[in-house]
Amino acid sequence: MATFYNQAVLSYNGNTTTSNITTGEIVQVLSATKTAVTEDYSAGDTVTYVINIINSGAATFTGLTLTDNLGAYAFDALTLTPLTYTAGSLRYFENGVLRPTPTVTAEEPLTVTGISVPAGGNTTLVYEVRANGFAPLEAGSVITNQATVSGTNLSPITVEETVAVASEPRLTISKSLSPATVTENGRLTYTFVIQNTGSAPAVSTDNVVVTDAFNPILGGITVTFNGETWAEGTNYTYSEATGLFATVEGQITVPAATYTRDPATGAVIVNPGVSVLTVTGTV
Repeated sequence: MATFYNQAVLSYNGNTTTSNITTGEIVQVLSATKTAVTEDYSAGDTVTYVINIINSGAATFTGLTLTDNLGAYAFDALTLTPLTYTAGSLRYFENGVLRPTPTVTAEEPLTVTGISVPAGGNTTLVYEVRANGFAPLEAGSVITNQATVSGTNLSPITVEETVAVASEPRLTISKSLSPATVTENGRLTYTFVIQNTGSAPAVSTDNVVVTDAFNPILGGITVTFNGETWAEGTNYTYSEATGLFATVEGQITVPAATYTRDPATGAVIVNPGVSVLTVTGTV
């Protein structure tokens, strides 16, 4: 609801006089909401947004435009956009019925034109974005993005939604062999590098476990984790009959990643947390 005021001026024979002030109110019949389907994100994740525009009036609104800033924020002298619209993902509904998709005229900021909202009804836009290389990943980071609905004779309606970076470990593992060529009854070492690109460490209660069935089967193995020697039965189990190796739950931990910024572009640089497991044995 918006209040407006108006006053007239009467001029005659070099004199002026003013009327009383009239007061009126414009009742806004359009409202909007914006919701993220998921509450958090990680690097490269897809986030789905739902914008619902409700018309409580007796006339249809046409020719509206939706503009979404995709979470743009200031970094030094730069403006960075942490979300990238997924081309072709927009779905458009009027009163719950899927309609032909309106025109996406720009993708940064996302601009959608030709939107209509039926009288006494609603229009819903659903679209996907991806957390790109400018999405902040430090623990406690958030992305707040604003969307504005605008049109002729319409006071712009702005809605926003905030998603937080996921506070969880994100682990990958790689395996290497040394030496690549070994003689019979020779010794070789498997090295497992576990990397964490998440903002939270992997701790003992995450129950990280590495399993491997060595072929050929290794005999007389020694195991280290981050340079410290492990004991069979306490830290790992191994069968020389089958070659099956497994770490005990709660033994593997991996520190959280750290994050820096490219000073020229503002892009986030991920420095993974790393733990190293080695298994050495005779073939």
